[in-house]
Amino acid sequence: MATEANKRTVKTAGKLGVLVVAMFAFAMWVMPPLYNALCEVLGINGKTGGQYTVVESAVDTSRTVKVQFVAQNNEMMPWEFGPNTNQIEVHPGEPATVTFYAKNTEDHFMVSQSIPSIVPSRAAEYFHKTECFCFNQQPLEAGKAADMPLRFIVDRDLPKDIPVITLSYTIFDVTEMAAEQDSVAASN
Repeated sequence: MATEANKRTVKTAGKLGVLVVAMFAFAMWVMPPLYNALCEVLGINGKTGGQYTVVESAVDTSRTVKVQFVAQNNEMMPWEFGPNTNQIEVHPGEPATVTFYAKNTEDHFMVSQSIPSIVPSRAAEYFHKTECFCFNQQPLEAGKAADMPLRFIVDRDLPKDIPVITLSYTIFDVTEMAAEQDSVAASN
């Protein structure tokens, strides 16, 4: 009788272990792309669009918009990561450039991907990135650091009741995903 109870306990523990691994895999590899797709389709959470093509327009020197920069690491990402400048003031229509610092603090090569978000979310359609480290995965060798550029323009049509825009980036470790993509590309 005791062995039957032990077998059930071991079987239940095994099922729970598989469930934990499946939940971890879902959170790390399925959720970020799903989140991006949902934000794009629904237009929520201040997701910014892709690269913007600069169209010549006059700068609105009659007003100033404060742009704040925030960075955070996904809980599985050990790098140092943050803006080199916490905030700047820009005139709508004026191109601006800032940099974010990233350092691979691990003893092995890693690849990162940064996901942006804007607050207030309705400002996202008026915030245009012309160059951004978030457009591509960022590889860094062990112990190496990089200043990664962000170039943007706040649209002249930004509603006047939005004096402050906060741009936030979350950085993720995508080393395994990048390696899988490389092996698939090499086999084709």
